[in-house]
Amino acid sequence: MEISKRESEEKPSKKETKIQIFKTLFRNNIRQYGMIIALAFIIILFQILTNGILLKPLNITNIILQNSYILILAIGMLLVIITGNIDLSVGSVAAFIGAVSAILMIRMNISVTAAVLICLIIGGLIGAWQGFWIAYVKIPAFIVTLGGMLIFRGLTMVTLKGMSIAPFPYEFRKISSGFIPDFLGTGNYHIVTIVIGIILSIFYVLWELKERKAQIKYNFDVIPKEFLIAKLIALLIVINVFCFILAGYEGIPNILIVLFILIAIYSFVTQNTVAGRHIYAIGGNEKAAKLSGIKTKQTILWVYVNMGILAALSGLIFAARLNAATPKAGTGFELDAIAAVYIGGASASGGIGTVIGAIVGGLVMGVMNNGMSLIGLGIDWQQAIKGLVLLLAVAFDIFTKSKSAKE
Repeated sequence: MEISKRESEEKPSKKETKIQIFKTLFRNNIRQYGMIIALAFIIILFQILTNGILLKPLNITNIILQNSYILILAIGMLLVIITGNIDLSVGSVAAFIGAVSAILMIRMNISVTAAVLICLIIGGLIGAWQGFWIAYVKIPAFIVTLGGMLIFRGLTMVTLKGMSIAPFPYEFRKISSGFIPDFLGTGNYHIVTIVIGIILSIFYVLWELKERKAQIKYNFDVIPKEFLIAKLIALLIVINVFCFILAGYEGIPNILIVLFILIAIYSFVTQNTVAGRHIYAIGGNEKAAKLSGIKTKQTILWVYVNMGILAALSGLIFAARLNAATPKAGTGFELDAIAAVYIGGASASGGIGTVIGAIVGGLVMGVMNNGMSLIGLGIDWQQAIKGLVLLLAVAFDIFTKSKSAKE
């Protein structure tokens, strides 16, 4: 009788077990959750400082349009950084592709579809060129892409001859500045956007339940039902409030659809495919990955091909938004993309990072830029603050890794 009583006292209660599981999951994903909390805090802070301007429909739309090309670059840069490499040339490549698109569409009158395909192919070839030197010749990625940054910045100036070329065809400009049509109503609110928010909410709930069922099937730790319900409610509120705010202006921008598709594809590739696991394995330990049979050279090459294509897409979207190809386009894009990836939870040593984390990191930078501009903070202070945030994010990564190593 005494033994059973002692065992019942030593056995953790159901409540304690749930809390322990939650703590473990939070600790394993502390960078990603931390950045989401930081993003929420930054939004609330600037909403107060700007007297409510930050979350107005027009400003939310502007934030999406202003940061779309950086977020696209951040997705590609994430894969590069996971492999333990870096790409300093993406801003120059984006500028060069913008210049090429202007020559094709404006000077040569090539159709928008054909010009876009040609530009994406050129971007892929640029990525393959740089990936070859990095993967097969073993020149450090920093040197190769630094050279690429100078080469393609120079080629941009040569292509444009130091002048801007404009305007682009209307169909091309719609990629970056157009909105999905509202065929369900003509009132003050964009009904299609609200309906899309509801549909996304349903799909998200079904996806979460499916993922939870699969995790339980394979005996993985899952968050308790109470926490899951709280998480679902919070995210459903965010999704529908976000769509409702957009519905108050012009609805969902076309570029947001492009971003959503890219996020879905790359999240699936990194988390649910063999190719994604190979990328993480190379970043974790390239020699061990090679010994286990992974074709490390080919994988790194294709990561840079992918980066070149996304840099080209970013350049096209920036040119469409600006409605011109300019020699100074893309300046600083590489730094913003790298900062977004690191702030979003990627490790400076490779092997760690998620697509959602990179997007959250990009939004942190974007909201900060927008908020600081709205309150009238000078560009000098904005640069200093962004640099400090990047430094703190990397320091936090090193701190959490050293702490987990001790444990």
